[in-house]
Amino acid sequence: MMKKLLYLLCVIPTATFAQWTSQATGFPTVSRGVEDISIVDANVVWALGYDGSSTTPANVQEFTRTTDGGTTWTPGPINVGNSTLTITNISPVSATTAWVGAVDANAGQGGVWKTSNGGTTWTQQNATAYTNAVSYFNVVHFFNATTGITQGDPIGLDFEMYRTIDAGTTWTAIPGFNLPNIVSGEYGYNGGNVGVGNSFWFVTNKGNIYKTSDAGVTWAKYSTPITDFSGTTVGGSIYFANDNNGVLLARNGSGTTATYTLYTTSNGGMIWSAGTAYTQPYRSLAFIPGTTTLVGTGTDGTTYSSAVSYNMGSSWTVIDSGTQRTGVAFLNGTTGWAGGFTTSSAAGGIFKYSGPTLRNSTFEAAGFSVYPNPVNDSFTIQNGNNIAISGLTISDINGRTVKTLDVNAIENQINISDLNSGVYFLNIASDNGSATKKIIKN
Repeated sequence: MMKKLLYLLCVIPTATFAQWTSQATGFPTVSRGVEDISIVDANVVWALGYDGSSTTPANVQEFTRTTDGGTTWTPGPINVGNSTLTITNISPVSATTAWVGAVDANAGQGGVWKTSNGGTTWTQQNATAYTNAVSYFNVVHFFNATTGITQGDPIGLDFEMYRTIDAGTTWTAIPGFNLPNIVSGEYGYNGGNVGVGNSFWFVTNKGNIYKTSDAGVTWAKYSTPITDFSGTTVGGSIYFANDNNGVLLARNGSGTTATYTLYTTSNGGMIWSAGTAYTQPYRSLAFIPGTTTLVGTGTDGTTYSSAVSYNMGSSWTVIDSGTQRTGVAFLNGTTGWAGGFTTSSAAGGIFKYSGPTLRNSTFEAAGFSVYPNPVNDSFTIQNGNNIAISGLTISDINGRTVKTLDVNAIENQINISDLNSGVYFLNIASDNGSATKKIIKN
């Protein structure tokens, strides 16, 4: 089945602020919005276009791309050979190479297309997949330049999923024994899915999330506090800072009368906190990579604003107000982009953040120390910052999480006698940010 995240066109105030700079996406159509902003590096960013002019938007198969940090944007068509297909998402890995997914919103099926020339041409890959009568293509995601996955709705007991390790030249079905079985009637969505490092999560209509931590090889299924991620009366969005720390913003009801609840996790979605009422206007969120700092955009019904949170969404500090912005994505604490709408081919469509750093300077890695190091069986964490720790994990040199500790049970001494000798990284997350410490295990 299909979910498309849409934004309605509203009056766009003309005021601008020092932190955000309006850029022209180059789309010739007025009121063309952008979604699925995907940052490759400080220079290269891709985004999909959508029709922001109507509550019944036209289908749009367009992208825009910058290779100079947003000074210039070049739009183009996404020619998948069928103008009725809906583009589900875009997954770029460089200035020239990206993949998109596409699906028939009514009939299903669909597939994945690749460009190797900056979007000039698009070529279908894995063309024999998603051809079953009950297939629905949902999402494509690449973890790096060679390794990627596609995910579609179930055939039988398992989601239809494929993996490539050669940039899409060949695709292999992910075997059923590596995928948890679905529950009756379960299907996925082509929005609301999240990738961080070698981890990826996709969401379902049964309120479940499916997660991989090894770039798509094996998968786990976790339940969440909600029953559907995009239902008429209930829904939600997940956001992850790393393999462990994330938030779930849950919706109850619809329209202006909907209420929201915020949940957090420190173990990748396996367990969620008790929910707290969420009355903030920020509904489009993004973590700043390498931190647990959230940036959000939204409106209280009267005023648009953007803001930053250093405590996983519990409270917010306003960045600016008065200008409508939609989806948001950040590269680091000083560079990010947020969606807007074109007023002409030469004006508007996207905003770049290049203001003061949004990383909380009060959270310094130097304030934490571990000793002894090298360590035999256990080590002690000394917290010079006196900041509450919200998550603590240990990963190996390949980035795989090998130990997750219950924050509520943490004492000063951490026992790692069960780990093999080698180099590990202690990942410390707090409400104010994150820090990493290298550990050598004898």
